[in-house]
Amino acid sequence: EWWSEYSTTPNRLTRRRSVVRLLIVAIGKLKRGPERELFSHYLGRAEALGRSLGLSPISSAELPESRLSEASERRAAEAKALLTKLPDDFAVVCLDPQGDERSSAAFSDSLAAWRNDSAVPGLAFVLGGPDGLGQAVVDRATLLLSLGAMTLPHGLARIVLAEQLYRAMTIIAGHPYHRA
Repeated sequence: EWWSEYSTTPNRLTRRRSVVRLLIVAIGKLKRGPERELFSHYLGRAEALGRSLGLSPISSAELPESRLSEASERRAAEAKALLTKLPDDFAVVCLDPQGDERSSAAFSDSLAAWRNDSAVPGLAFVLGGPDGLGQAVVDRATLLLSLGAMTLPHGLARIVLAEQLYRAMTIIAGHPYHRA
């Protein structure tokens, strides 16, 4: 039917791509226990909902922190490692304290726009190590995104990102989870 290639979202009808893959790449390992469980919980919920929205699969990769002595050297080494995980044709969103702050609704609109852009087969979210992101990764970014002005531990930032991905998908789907 004619409507099969369209997705209804609150107050609008949008043309939908078949699939946009999502990738979260982070420096550092989540500890076993509540951090990892909460990240997996939100990622699982996002994955389940994302299948019906053309936003799946969702995968994640953890890379070890550099052990070099200088912060600038660590950032450069970690940037090199991160870049090896980023597919060339993916749009890249770097989480950075200096990035744009967006409301959940605005983030949802951005996610829907990327999904609807036929030139974007995937979207990678990149989280740097304790010293931040190296310039090579920042230069590759489509968007620098901030989760807010407060400093968050990297594990918690990853959890917040997973929850916001899920929240954005519920907004796109018109699900009542987001009550702003």
